[in-house]
Amino acid sequence: MVLGGLVAAVAATFLLALAVGSVAVPLDETLRVLAGRQPHDPRWTVVVGQIRLPRALTAALAGAALGVAGLQMQTLFRNPLADPYSLGVSSGASLGVALVVAGIGGSGGTFTARVAGSDRFGVVIAGAAGAAVVLAAVLLLANWVRSVVTLLVIGVILGSAVSSVVSLLLTWTAPERAIQYWTWSLGSFAGTSSSDLTVFAPAVGLGLLVALASVKPLNALLLGENYARTLGLRLRRVRAVTLLGASVLAGAVTAFCGPVAFLGIAVPHVARRLLDTADHRVLVPGTLLTGALLALACSIAAQLPGTGLVLPINVITALVGAPIVIAVLLRARVDVAGVG
Repeated sequence: MVLGGLVAAVAATFLLALAVGSVAVPLDETLRVLAGRQPHDPRWTVVVGQIRLPRALTAALAGAALGVAGLQMQTLFRNPLADPYSLGVSSGASLGVALVVAGIGGSGGTFTARVAGSDRFGVVIAGAAGAAVVLAAVLLLANWVRSVVTLLVIGVILGSAVSSVVSLLLTWTAPERAIQYWTWSLGSFAGTSSSDLTVFAPAVGLGLLVALASVKPLNALLLGENYARTLGLRLRRVRAVTLLGASVLAGAVTAFCGPVAFLGIAVPHVARRLLDTADHRVLVPGTLLTGALLALACSIAAQLPGTGLVLPINVITALVGAPIVIAVLLRARVDVAGVG
């Protein structure tokens, strides 16, 4: 029943994301555009079909990807505060984009204009390449490290080191380009075009398929690595596949949308509360739907319906995610006190 309710809520929120914005589009006109029919006002075809539909699809895919990746990381590391960016994938993508910012400039136009135009795919490739380099380093270290806690610490340190390189690089970059980089770092679902979705959607789909195929190993890991090993689970292989799947999801979102914060850490906790289960056979699809729902809601809020203003998506996700993270910390403290 909860999963069915989530499906209905995602569908309703998706339609709402298409209908509201700086200019409201009647729901019947929105449905006409989705059905491929000509609306009464030709402008709605452009507004809904070319602007809002790619944005809504991007938000739903990004939310699902970050939510599932966060669930994988929290299960693998047995840490409720782990998120898809714990291993430095976001920092690697940011380094790739920072290198592009440092190399773009002059009279050819601003960075934001280039990102929105013909050079956007190059920026996406740079972000994906940076994430891939950090992922390769983490997977290499995973073969030498037996403890997942040690791997998590190494990932956090590696991410901090890469972020320091990004900061150093930006100090040598023209101020206007550095400002444009920080604008990118605030995240956005609005910059993805229909052609971008032909790459973004398959990448997210691949990562989600990996997550769905690994529900049994993830369930075994809930009871500890020793128990999983007695079941014949090859822990190194499971660890590598889980890290690869989560990193592909996080890297794809970062490359196309920027480092979207808080969804990866908050969504799994919301899904667990809604579904009241730790079974990944239910929790993975539930987290997928919850992530899509929250990301769509944040996308709507970021557009400030009825106004011409747009907020960075990380502003909204922080306002939604921060109370959830605080609640998790307080609940953990209460549980520890109760045990003591």
